[in-house]
Amino acid sequence: MIASETEKLYPAAKTLVRDKAASRIHAKDHTLYDFEESACDCAAHFMGWADLASNPPFPCEEIQAFADKAIAEGIKTVLLIGQGGSTQAPMTITKYNKIDRNAVDFKVLDSVSPARVRTILAGTDLSKTLVLVSSKSGGTIEMRSVLDAVLSYFEECMPAEDVASHLVAISDPGSNLAKRAQDEGWRACFTGEPTVGGRFSALSVFGLVPAALVGINLHDFLEQAKKAEQACSEDAVDNPAIVLASFLYDNYLAGRDKFCFFTPKRGRVLGLWIEQLVAESLGKNGLGILPNIEIDSLLLAEDPKDRCVITYSTKTDLWDERKNFDLSLAYLNDSIPRLSYRVESAIELAGHFVMWEYATAMCGYLMKVCPFDQPDVASTKAAALKILEEGEPEPDFEEAFIGTVHMGQAEVTMAPCVKADNIMDAFYTLFSSVKPGDYFALNAFLPFDGEGRREALETIRHGVADKLGVASCLEIGPRYLHSTGQLQKGGPNNGVFLLISADELKDIPLHDVEAESLGALAKAQAAADLSILIERGRRCMHLCLPDNAGVTIRALGDAIMHVLNRIEAEREAAAQKAAEEN
Repeated sequence: MIASETEKLYPAAKTLVRDKAASRIHAKDHTLYDFEESACDCAAHFMGWADLASNPPFPCEEIQAFADKAIAEGIKTVLLIGQGGSTQAPMTITKYNKIDRNAVDFKVLDSVSPARVRTILAGTDLSKTLVLVSSKSGGTIEMRSVLDAVLSYFEECMPAEDVASHLVAISDPGSNLAKRAQDEGWRACFTGEPTVGGRFSALSVFGLVPAALVGINLHDFLEQAKKAEQACSEDAVDNPAIVLASFLYDNYLAGRDKFCFFTPKRGRVLGLWIEQLVAESLGKNGLGILPNIEIDSLLLAEDPKDRCVITYSTKTDLWDERKNFDLSLAYLNDSIPRLSYRVESAIELAGHFVMWEYATAMCGYLMKVCPFDQPDVASTKAAALKILEEGEPEPDFEEAFIGTVHMGQAEVTMAPCVKADNIMDAFYTLFSSVKPGDYFALNAFLPFDGEGRREALETIRHGVADKLGVASCLEIGPRYLHSTGQLQKGGPNNGVFLLISADELKDIPLHDVEAESLGALAKAQAAADLSILIERGRRCMHLCLPDNAGVTIRALGDAIMHVLNRIEAEREAAAQKAAEEN
């Protein structure tokens, strides 16, 4: 049974019990969302997730048998290609289980970065590799592009006729991907339930096939989910989903429209799944709740008044790691509302998937937003395809990057509300617009592999949080387009966004997709996202670096920290002057 550590009953819990939200969700009663005709119609087509544990639409025995056979035949590596909901739950399950020893080496490619593709494939014995190609629609451009690139590697090391035996499709019935798998004779094709949306698909074939391949017993996994489903469908104040939903909603009403997620290293991948579910489901119609993942607890030593906290303890054999987590929580201000959970194993994740899905659906009901659509995700996809067809828009200006060492030309495009004519002034204008209650997102279409890249980006993210006192997020492109990207464009206008892409030093050409290369796709997606953010009146800027080397990103971090220090000093001086005048 899922247990949470809280002594407070939030008012929304009584509302959810009174309106029988839990039992109506389990019964797939779409009229729960009749506050808006379009929401009700959408819910009628996308509530199939509510009873996946008790009524699985695909025989789990077939999935288990397939996985057992693949492992017995000597498969050593499984590579999952996909995007958004098709990869986030599998990544969570397989990474969480890695400590308990996966049966295979499981890798996820949800990035279009050439550097990331090369890193993933380096040292991989493709003759003993199974590729899962996962997409509900079967047409996602990221999936098709990365698959194109990966197939080129396979064709270099084995006869073309042998490649199909290494490929497995996971898609909805009748999709182009499912048809391709059938026509080309792929090893297998698992079809999903069309009434289950991508981010609610953790307990469908999209999550179960990867889980079985890393050695998780699906019967035990689904038993945990079934128990959670029973508890989460009860109209009672101690229903764990009602507890979670009312915690989130009532804090949201109190101005705490962001929650910070704290967990030891093992649990961080669960935070990424939660981030997608909550942000994409609730961030629309000018409303939304922002998940803030992987932050420094020292930033909450004082209560910023706009955040609450959710913590997850995990099982770990390292005493130092456990102690480090406990000590980090000790710095959290006691006045910040907190809800705490514990997960011991990957098997237990199943119950938490159910709880969060039910709670998110309940929050949608309380907030009067449809939790099952993602209109602004579709708008960015369309904009990216248009750019690929018509060509890149001209930047506002180009400038030598950066300082005394000329590392190439950077391109800058900005929203009208934050205009400037050089890079440093652009940074100053953008970051000066940040005010209390806002949040900042660094949306990076960059590889996180390689020396210094991730660390430099984290310097920027944490620098903004420290110097400007706001929630600060680091988002990986294009993954975030299927996650917080919906909230950024459809939620409240309290976000400030810096998008970063880079020219590729060694790009990977593509053959049978709209983009000529992976690098061209990433740059087009960044430009497309900026165009929709500008259309929505957001404060935003796109910087295309001359390359994605670690030293270049570090130079960017140094430049931004210089600007942040200047803004901090100016604000401190202004505050001191105001205090003296009073």
